[in-house]
Amino acid sequence: MRRFLLLVRRDLRQAWTSGGLWLPVAFLLLVASLYPFAVGPDAALLARTGGGMLWIAALLASLLPVDRLVAPDMEAGVLDQVALRGIGEEVVVSAKLAAHWLGFGPPLMIAALPAAALLKLEAGTILKLEAGLLIGTPALAALALLVATLTAGLRSSGALAGLLALPLAVPLLIFGAGTLGDGSGAAIKFLGASSLLLVAITPFAGGAAIRAGRE
Repeated sequence: MRRFLLLVRRDLRQAWTSGGLWLPVAFLLLVASLYPFAVGPDAALLARTGGGMLWIAALLASLLPVDRLVAPDMEAGVLDQVALRGIGEEVVVSAKLAAHWLGFGPPLMIAALPAAALLKLEAGTILKLEAGLLIGTPALAALALLVATLTAGLRSSGALAGLLALPLAVPLLIFGAGTLGDGSGAAIKFLGASSLLLVAITPFAGGAAIRAGRE
């Protein structure tokens, strides 16, 4: 557990020094600020479509640091040094998953409040949005980390990771946007199940991808 926490702290410190903790927040607020200019000032239209737009922005925000999640450590030999110390790849991926979510999930949920105000969302919709983000952002973090492990070491890995992640994220976007409507109980359950599944398989699939890339 101590080694796991040290790895999480290391990744969080790197994200802080590189500005990665504030970039998703700035991205979400920028998108929320520009969206009314694209669709017009109609409050009813903004309230009807703004929640889904924020989910898309949350997905893209989770992918912003994807090229820095695994590839730099692999190129610098950090993952090999960690393996020599007896720390399994699954533990490393789990620590990176926790650090990535802590780095963008809670800040994103806080930034969603002023963003929702810009989009004229009602209080009930904002509560549903925050609950959905709490459940769904771990899945977004897991998906970003999973594709990062699969593309680490490849040229233009950031663009390739985005191309891989966007189609896989479609169910999360559907369930996430579904939590904003009436009768959203089923959507929340599906979103929670998807999140648990992605968080559960990412350490094992990511660990296997790192070992395969080392060979």
